[in-house]
Amino acid sequence: MEHTMRTVLRTLALVLVLFGIGTGPLAAQQQPPATYQSSDLVSAGHHFFGEVSRGLAQIIEQAISNWGQPNGYILGQEASGAFVAGLRYGEGTLYTRNAGDLRVYWQGPSLGFDVGGEGARTMMLVYNLPRTEAVYQRFGGIDGSAYFIGGFGMTALAADNVVVVPIRSGVGLRLGANVGYLKFTPQPTWNPF
Repeated sequence: MEHTMRTVLRTLALVLVLFGIGTGPLAAQQQPPATYQSSDLVSAGHHFFGEVSRGLAQIIEQAISNWGQPNGYILGQEASGAFVAGLRYGEGTLYTRNAGDLRVYWQGPSLGFDVGGEGARTMMLVYNLPRTEAVYQRFGGIDGSAYFIGGFGMTALAADNVVVVPIRSGVGLRLGANVGYLKFTPQPTWNPF
C-alpha cells in the first residue's frame, strides 16, 4: 500500500508539473515557523469529524510525512456530483496560528472517469500559505484514489508555492478519478469557473 501511495504521489507531481501547475519538489519547500503539529491536527480532526478514528491519524501522518507541517488548515463541508464531468461546492473556515481565522468557500469543475455523488466533511491541510488571502485562487490536481484509509480519502492540489491537501470523510457513492481544480473565494458563488 505504501509503495502504491508513493507511486501515485510521484505520478501526481509529474502531472502537476506537466500541466504547468506544479510547484517543483514539494518535499524541499521550507516551512513557515507557525505550523501545526500532527497531534494538533488529529485533535482538531477528531473534534470536527465527531469520532476518534485511527484512519484519520494515519492519513494526517501520511500527509505530514509527504509535505511536512502545514501552517494552516480548513474545516468545512462540501457536496459533489459527477457523470464524466463533475462539480464540487463547499464552505468552511481557514485556521492559522498567527493570522487569525478566515471564512472560505470553494467550488470547482472536474473531468474524468467519474460517476456518482457525495456529501463530505472536509479537513484541508494548507502548506506554504504566505498570508491568509493567498488561499483565494485556483488549486489544480488529480482527484480519486490517491490515498484511502479508515474511511478517509486524501488528495493534493497545488498553485504557485501553496499546497492544499483535502482529507474527506463522507456519505455517498462516487467512483473513478478525475482532473480538476478548486477555486477558493471569500463569498459563495454558483460559478465553478
